[in-house]
Amino acid sequence: MPLFLTDADVQSVFDWRAAADALRAAYAMPAQPEMFPPRIMARGPGLWLRTLSGIAPDGGLLGAKLITANIHQGIASYLIPLLDQGTAELVALLDGNSITGFRTAATSAMAADALAPAGPLRVAVIGSGFEAKNHVRALAALRPLSQVTVFSPSPDSRARFTAELADLGVPLRDVDSARATLDGANVVICAARSRDESPTLLGDWLLPGMTVISIGSTLPEQRELDPEAIRRADLIVADMVDEVAHDTGDMIAAVQAGVGWGDKLVALADVVGGRHPARTSPDQILLYKSVGAAIQDLTVAALCAGRARQSGIGTVLPVSIAPVRKGKK
Repeated sequence: MPLFLTDADVQSVFDWRAAADALRAAYAMPAQPEMFPPRIMARGPGLWLRTLSGIAPDGGLLGAKLITANIHQGIASYLIPLLDQGTAELVALLDGNSITGFRTAATSAMAADALAPAGPLRVAVIGSGFEAKNHVRALAALRPLSQVTVFSPSPDSRARFTAELADLGVPLRDVDSARATLDGANVVICAARSRDESPTLLGDWLLPGMTVISIGSTLPEQRELDPEAIRRADLIVADMVDEVAHDTGDMIAAVQAGVGWGDKLVALADVVGGRHPARTSPDQILLYKSVGAAIQDLTVAALCAGRARQSGIGTVLPVSIAPVRKGKK
């Protein structure tokens, strides 16, 4: 029978290392483009419903993430159904709230591990909220961190950031400008957008050898990096190439500024799968841009569902949805 996981259930079984390993394996498998189609969005007055769907390339599960939002009320909910590819049976239903944050940070950490130079990471973090903290925890699960420097406009928010991550045992400090976070850093995490959508990271600040993780510009009206940052990147790795190229404000602004990037934009799957080289020189500036992808949601949801079932966590539903046979056997 299908298993239902609440958000608390998901949090109790999630593990950063296991998630990154599962994502690395999923991305390394060849997948046809139609297995992960572009997201779609239904819109109404003050309402929207976004759907990300996909078929896992390992032949196990397929499913979707549904995100619904009522803009007037300031509320949203996330639902992930997982179904068996062979039997079309419903395997699990999950509250996808935490999975959304977990999968973003775990994929970023997996990408940073592939793109950054070997050795301990010195991390600059622009932003101090939920995503910023998740990204530091995800990175700490994959690589030693020799320093983490954070900036956000609020000193209180920076103080909460360092206090909540103190359990990692990593040197943490906060600074009063975004540029100051980059002093001595080799990995830069951009996890906050400005209120007026002006870029929070400028290309002039970047030094040779840096790896930039950019997760905050996922729509045409959103900005995180300036065109100079796009120009200086030797390689731009995208989780969803077409959406990053055409639907993110950073890339649109770069085109409008006359910055070409077509010959250096590659898929994360090709890098992880060994079909395209990652860092080929210690001085290269590498950029990972993320808009989120169904393969991330399905991989992390499947991991959590499997771990929960093994541990006896969650609620086994007393009824299910019976597959209906269509056509010939």
